[in-house]
Amino acid sequence: MLALLRKEISNFLSSLTGYLTITVFLLINGLFLFVFPTQFNILDFGYANIDGLFMIGPFVFLFLIPAITMRMFAEEKNQGTIEFLFTSPLTDLQIILAKYFAAFSLVVVSLIPTLVYFGTVYLLGMPSGNIDQGGMWGSYIGLLFLGSAFTAIGMFTSSITNNQIISFISAVALTAFLYLGFELIHELNLLGPVDLFIKNLGMNTHYASLSRGVIDSRDVLYFLSIDALFILLTKTALESRKW
Repeated sequence: MLALLRKEISNFLSSLTGYLTITVFLLINGLFLFVFPTQFNILDFGYANIDGLFMIGPFVFLFLIPAITMRMFAEEKNQGTIEFLFTSPLTDLQIILAKYFAAFSLVVVSLIPTLVYFGTVYLLGMPSGNIDQGGMWGSYIGLLFLGSAFTAIGMFTSSITNNQIISFISAVALTAFLYLGFELIHELNLLGPVDLFIKNLGMNTHYASLSRGVIDSRDVLYFLSIDALFILLTKTALESRKW
C-alpha cells in the first residue's frame, strides 16, 4: 500500500496537476487577502486576522479538489488499466486508501505555505502577535477536515465514470450541495422544528463550529463519517465491476 501511495504522490508531482493546484490555491487566496479591495483584504480591514483565508478557502477547494480527484479512477477506466491495478496483491480498500491519502496529501501541502500569511499578520499586528491563534488553528483544522471530505467525495465520483469531465462536474455539484445546500434549505424555513436538523447535515455548520477554535468531537465525528461513507461508496462502485 505504501508503495502505491508513493507512486500516486509521485504521479501528482511529476505532472502539472500538483503544482498547478498549489499555485492556484495560493494565488487566489493571496490576491483576495492582500491585493483585491474586498472585505477579505487584510491591509484594508484593519484587524490582525486571516479569516478571509478560511472564508475563501472552501470555495477554492470546491473546484481544485475535484480537479485533483477527477482522474483517480476515471483515467484508469478510460485507459483500460483498472483491471491491472486491481489484480495487484493489494485489496480494493488498500488501493482506494492509497489514492485517497495521496490526493489528500496534496491538499495538506497546498495549505502549508499559507502559514506565511499567518506570519505576516502576526508581525503586522499592533502589538505584534495580536491575533486570535485559537480561532486560527481551529480554522486550519476545519479546513483540513473539509479538504478530506471533498477528497473522498471527488474520489467517489471518479469511481462511477470513465470520463474525467463528468467526474469533475459531479464532484463540484455534490460537494457544493453538501457544503451549502442543507443550509440553504434551512433558511427557507419550510420544515419547522426539523430545519435545525437539516442545517446540521451540512458541512458548513460543522466547519464554522471548528473555526471558532473549539474542537468538538461531534464535528470531528461528522467529517470522519463523511470520509468513511464516501470511501465505502467508492469501494462499492468499484466492486460493481465484478457483478
